[in-house]
Amino acid sequence: MAVKIQGVKKGSSAERHHIQAGDILLAINGHEIMDVLDYRFYEIDRVLCLSIQGPDGKQREVKLRKPEYDEIGLEFSSYLMDEQHRCRNNCIFCFIDQMPPGLRDTLYFKDDDSRLSFLFGNYVTLTNLSEHEIERIIHMHISPINISVHTTNPELRVRMMNNRFAGEALQIMERFAQAGIQMNCQLVLCPGINDGEELQRTLQDLEQLAPAVGCIAVVPVGLTKYRQGLYPLRPYTPEEAGAVIDLIENFAVLCQEKHGSRMVYAADEFYLKAGRKIPQAEYYEEFAQLENGVGLVALLREEFYAALDQAALEQDNNGCASRRITMATGVAAFPFLQTFLQDAKKRFAWLTGEVVAIQNNFFGENITVAGLITGRDLIDQLKGRDLGDALLIPSVMLRQEGDVFLDDVTVEELSQALAVTVVPVDNDGDALLHAMLGRA
Repeated sequence: MAVKIQGVKKGSSAERHHIQAGDILLAINGHEIMDVLDYRFYEIDRVLCLSIQGPDGKQREVKLRKPEYDEIGLEFSSYLMDEQHRCRNNCIFCFIDQMPPGLRDTLYFKDDDSRLSFLFGNYVTLTNLSEHEIERIIHMHISPINISVHTTNPELRVRMMNNRFAGEALQIMERFAQAGIQMNCQLVLCPGINDGEELQRTLQDLEQLAPAVGCIAVVPVGLTKYRQGLYPLRPYTPEEAGAVIDLIENFAVLCQEKHGSRMVYAADEFYLKAGRKIPQAEYYEEFAQLENGVGLVALLREEFYAALDQAALEQDNNGCASRRITMATGVAAFPFLQTFLQDAKKRFAWLTGEVVAIQNNFFGENITVAGLITGRDLIDQLKGRDLGDALLIPSVMLRQEGDVFLDDVTVEELSQALAVTVVPVDNDGDALLHAMLGRA
C-alpha cells in the first residue's frame, strides 16, 4: 500500500528536498507507510530516507536530516491517510441505530478505529483489530488506548455486540497489559443484562490488569424514542441506579486500598437518576473520564465557585451596567446551573436571568444530557420569551467546529429565530462565570 501526497508545507524539509504534490510516499527508512500512525511514528527520527514514487512511476530515495520530532511537512487528502474503519458490531445498545432519519450522513457512520483512539480519544471495541494492528500498537507502544469493554464475560459480550469475535477482547487486553500499554475502559450498562453480578465480574477481571488498566467509566445506556424493531431495553430506575453506584463505590474502596486509586467511577448520570449527591472534585482524582460524563459536574462546580470568589474580589457592583441572561441546558444539568446562577446573582446585584431546562423532544424524554439538544428544540421552547441580553448554551450542543447543532440548525439561525445573541460556553467554570457576567 502507498499514500498519495496532497501537498507540501512551505519551508518544510519536504519542500527543500523537492517533494511535490502528486508524489507517492512508499516507505520511511524501509518501513512501509500505510496510514497516519506509520507516518507519524517513523517521521520522528533525525535522519530519514524516504522512498518516493513520482507521477511518472519512477522511484527515488530522498535522504534528509531534521530536528528530532519535527514534521517532514507532507500533507495528505485525509487525516488518517486512508479510509476510516467501520464498526463490525451490531450492539444491542448502539445509539446510532436509534437516530431518526433525515440527519446529515456523518451522524450515521459507526467508527471502530484504533487510530482514532490514539489521535482523538475515541473508544474502540477491539473487534475491528487485525493481528497486524495489534502487533503495531505493541511495537509502537501506542498508549493510552480507550476500550469499550461493557463486559468481560465472553459469551455475554458476543450476545451484546452480535459479533462472534467480541469475546476475544480480554485476551487482546492481556497482551496490551503485558506490553505496558495503558488502557482506559468504558462500560455501557443495560438493566438486567451486564450489571449486578456481571458488573462485579467485569470489574474484578479489569482490576487484575492494573496498572495497565488505569480507569474505568460506567455509564447507563442511552435510549431514544426511535427504537422500533431493536432489542428491548429500558432505562434505569432510581433504585437500580443506586444499586449500581453502591456496587461501584464498594469496589472502588478495594481498588484504593490495593492500587492507591479508585479506578472505577459511575457517570454523573447514575447519580442524577438515583437522586444522590455527586461527589466532590477530589473524589475523581485526575478526571480521566470526563468524556464519558464522569466528574463533569464536580469539576464544573469547583471551577465555577473558585472563579466566583475571585471575581467578587476583583470588582464590586459600582458602575456596572445591568445584565439579564438566559441559560439553556438539558434536564439533567438544570438544577446545578440554576444554583450557579442564583449564587452569582447574590454576588452581583446587577445580574439577573433564569435557567431553562430544555425537554428533548427530538430524541425523546429519556435523553436528558445537554449534548443531544437540537437547535429546533431550543427554538420551539424558547421562542416568544424575553431572553435578555444573551442566551448561553453549552458548546457540547454543537459539532466540533462549533457552528451547527445535530439537526443542522446553525448558531446564526438560532440567534435570528430568537432575536438574541447566542453565546456557546465550554464546560469550564471560569468560562461560564465570565459568560454570565458578559466579560471577554
